[in-house]
Formats: sequence, C-alpha cells, structure tokens
Amino acid sequence: MTMTNDWLFGLKLFSALGCGLVAGIFFAFSTFVMRALAQRPSAEGIAAMQAINITVINPWFMTVFLGTGVACLVLAIASLFKGHQSHTTYLLVGSLLYLIGCFGVTIVFNVPLNDALAIAQPNSTEGTDLWAKYLTNWTFWNHVRTIAAFGAAALFTLALGNSTKW
Repeated sequence: MTMTNDWLFGLKLFSALGCGLVAGIFFAFSTFVMRALAQRPSAEGIAAMQAINITVINPWFMTVFLGTGVACLVLAIASLFKGHQSHTTYLLVGSLLYLIGCFGVTIVFNVPLNDALAIAQPNSTEGTDLWAKYLTNWTFWNHVRTIAAFGAAALFTLALGNSTKW
C-alpha cells in the first residue's frame, strides 16, 4: 500500500467505526432511553432530557459525531474521482447516508426539538404538552438517524472488504 492508500484505508476504517458507534448511541436512545424517560412523570423526563442535551455536547461525542461527518465528506468527494468500482459506490452511498440521514436529520429535526425543550418549564402544562410531542417526534427522527448511521457503517465495512487499490 502507498501512503495515500494507507491514509484512505484509515479514513474508511474511521468512518465505519464512527458510523457504527453513532448508530449504537442512537440505537440505545431509540430502544430504551426514550422509553425509560417516557415512563417517568413529564417533569422528570423533561429535566432528564434537558440534562442529556447539555452533557452530550462534550469532546468525546462531538469528535465522533462531527469527525465522522468530516470523514464522510472527504470520502464522498474522493469517491467521485475514483471511478465506478463497487467500493466507491459503497463509499459514496455510505457517506450520503451519514451526511443526510444522520447529520442532516440531526440539524434539521432533532436539534430544533432539543432547543424547544431546553426552554420548556418542566412543571408547566405547556411543558407537559411539548414533552408528549417531543417523545414522538424526536424518537421518530432518532430512528431515522439510527438506520442511516447503521446503513452507512455497513456500506463502509463492505467498502473496506472490496477495496484493493485504495
């Protein structure tokens, strides 16, 4: 392998692992965290989710979430210049799945829902009404992010197995 191939292999591996890790985090929220919060009284669920939305903004999560997005962007661009080999298709589609289905959905849907919840008063009627809608809408979009990140991880894994040149 050349230095460029080593670097691209590392980027593909990072992307596969990053997408898998993000998918796992989102999967946990979709399968049990949100359900547990929904079982608590509204004020408790709101307060807990408000705390989660603050603590998630930390170097570990942001490095994985944003770093994977940057890696996907680089791989998407690189795949456009590498021909029509099967692994380049995996890279392009995997990158787009993460960038649109995970990162894009987060920015367009989940973050605005989080912002609305951030200013909600947990013990108010408005807060309780918002929480009921939040649980349904946020979780739906989280399912989308989970599937997109998992699909991207699978495609990057296939690209790793099928790439012999880069």
